Amino acid sequence: MSDENERIARDFSARSAEEQQAFLENTWCNQCQQVDLGMVEPIEYEFLGRIFIEGKCSVCGEPSITEVVDDEDDD
Repeated sequence: MSDENERIARDFSARSAEEQQAFLENTWCNQCQQVDLGMVEPIEYEFLGRIFIEGKCSVCGEPSITEVVDDEDDD
């Protein structure tokens, strides 16, 4: 039985190389308080119906989390 509050693993590597690179470069680090420092060791998951990519800041190593937002509604 699945708990509705558990993470559901997704395959980050299934994204195109361009999309992966964009997610890894366009980041915000709460520890460094800077944008676009980069992310390493990404994992992708779904939680409560939302998709996230989580990794470590390339500079300080602290966790960095990006929510994936669907741009299709921006027409």
